[in-house]
Order: sequence, then C-alpha cells, then structure tokens
Amino acid sequence: MKNLSESEYDQVIETGHAELHYWKDLWLYRELFFFLSWRDILVRYKQTTLGIAWSVLRPLLTMIVFTIIFGKLARLPSEGVPYPIFVYAAMLPWQFFSGSLTESSNSLITNSHIISKIFFPRIIIPASTVIVCLVDFLISSFILCLIMVWYKYSPDWRLLTVPFFLLLSLVTSFGTGLWLSSLNVKYRDFRYIVPFLVQIGLYISPVGFSSSIVPEKWRLLYSINPMVGVIDGFRWALLRGNIQIYWSGFLLSTALVMLIFVSGIWYFRKTERTFADNI
Repeated sequence: MKNLSESEYDQVIETGHAELHYWKDLWLYRELFFFLSWRDILVRYKQTTLGIAWSVLRPLLTMIVFTIIFGKLARLPSEGVPYPIFVYAAMLPWQFFSGSLTESSNSLITNSHIISKIFFPRIIIPASTVIVCLVDFLISSFILCLIMVWYKYSPDWRLLTVPFFLLLSLVTSFGTGLWLSSLNVKYRDFRYIVPFLVQIGLYISPVGFSSSIVPEKWRLLYSINPMVGVIDGFRWALLRGNIQIYWSGFLLSTALVMLIFVSGIWYFRKTERTFADNI
C-alpha cells in the first residue's frame, strides 16, 4: 500500500486536538453560538400566540397571585416596600433561573441532529439557551420600571450593583443548566424531574416573602439554596427601605454558586464525548 505524506491530505486530525484546543474553539465557533441564540429567540417569539407578551405575563400574574396570598391574606412583611414591587423584584432573577433551567436541561436533546453530525464545543448549546432567557429578563425588567413609576417608588445608589447580581444569577443558571443538560442525555427521567424542581423551588425560595421571616437559627441553613443569595441581592440592589443582606448566608450562597458552576463545567466536559452516542 502506498504511503501518503501529511501534505497529501486536505486535513490532518490529531488525537486529543479537541481537548487541547477546546476553549480556543469556543471563540472560533462564536458565530454558531450567535446563530443558535438568535434562532431560539426567533422561535420563542414568532411561534407563540402572545409573543413577547408571554415574557411579561408570567411574572406579572405570579406577582399578582403572591401579592394576594402573602401580602393581603398572610400579611407577611415587605420591609417597607409596596408588596407588588417587592415580589416582582424577586421574580426577575427567579424567572431567569427557572427559564434557563428548563430550556438548557432539554437543549442537548432538542439539538441532537446537530450534535450527531458535526463537531463543535457542545457547551455552546446550553449557553445559547441562557442568552434567550436573558432577553426575557430584560423585557420583564421594563415592567418593573413601570410598576415603580405607578407606585412613585425610585431606587437609590444600590441600583449600580445590579450587573453584579445579574452576573451571579447568570452563573447560577448556567452552572445548574450544565449539570442537568448532561444528566438528561444519559438519564431521560430528568425531563420530568426538572419541572418538579422548578415548581418546588419557587415556593422554597424567598420570592413571595422575605427571607428575614426565617428564624435566625435556620437562616444559614436556608441559604444552602443558592437562589436565596441571588434573590436577596436583587432586592437589596433594586429596592430601598429596610432591605438588608444577610451576609453570612449570602457568602455561603455565592460559594455554592461557584461550586455548582465549576463542577458543572467539569461534569459537562467529562460526559461530552459520549453525547453523540447516547443521543
């Protein structure tokens, strides 16, 4: 058999090339990332009856229900803030997190036709779904501005810290999404577990109430829920009044967020090579 030199090949594929240059390839495949993000945005808003209005109605209706139940009936404290504003400020990061979790957990399955045909850093797929949910977040934020105008309520200097807490929310959503998207490829039962987790998480997270009502001896344990620190941070940044951050719990939540993010990347990279076979 005739031996061919490397120069006679159009392309040389080296073993381990994908691993060594994985993070560099993320930049090389940036256009694919933008394409997937833009495609998902168009699909979400073009193929629905309500379109963009759906991004507004979900947190708005939840705010109304929580205001009636926790504000009017249970009369829980809102730290000197009108209850609708108090709830909606927490709905923003929660909707971002829950939407990202739901979309990213199924992202690899719904894009199986791409994964099985071409090589690219698979992490691009769950990352693009988080960007779509970020668009929902920005649309919903505009409604919060209108509610504040209605109640003649204005934030203070702490508004400048919102980008930090938004970044924290993004890291939480992305890290958890990496775990669930990877697990969903191997264990398809997770597509039924995720909606349940989102539903339970809404009620155990301080969305409709203040985390300050949790007894002091339990607050640090309560902060094991990483969304506690994210939601409390958003409220502190967006609202004035008696809103305070429980710093011990916030630091614990932040540490857990970083652990979820780093371990999510590690587990995703570990299982990524088997995605094409399992899908």
